[in-house]
Amino acid sequence: MPTFDIVSEVDMQEVRNAVDQANREAATRFDFKNTESSIELGENELVLHSSTEDRLRALHQVLEEKLVKRQVSLKALDPGKVEEASRGAARQRIAVRAGISQDHAKRLNKFIKDMGLKGVSSQTQGDQLRVTGKKRDDLQAVIAACKAEDFGIPLQFTNFRD
Repeated sequence: MPTFDIVSEVDMQEVRNAVDQANREAATRFDFKNTESSIELGENELVLHSSTEDRLRALHQVLEEKLVKRQVSLKALDPGKVEEASRGAARQRIAVRAGISQDHAKRLNKFIKDMGLKGVSSQTQGDQLRVTGKKRDDLQAVIAACKAEDFGIPLQFTNFRD
């Protein structure tokens, strides 16, 4: 019986590389001079610091450009609100989401069931979804439909077995 898994993963090495590139660009660009702008990478979160809210938005844009160049989906980022830091500086925390939450898993399951393909079923296994079906063509139709639909998280389709 053919199966495949739907997962939502983020390559943290690529995120680290993008943060390094963005920090390097912020250190050399003229409009960031004397703004003390920087990006810190934590365990599944990024913290942006800058002297003003305007420079913080520009730093966020530079980070997004670097992430897109490295094929990291921006859907994996969950930006928090801009906070006031010491001496009038601005700070923003951005969570990096990986894995499929229970809400997204329910939406995906409902979407697959509503397609009405005979013999296709899906079940949640931890932070991923396993989809099984009788025909390979039906599973490929599920993959195409899931790619076309926007679930708000980056989806990858792995472990396709006949």
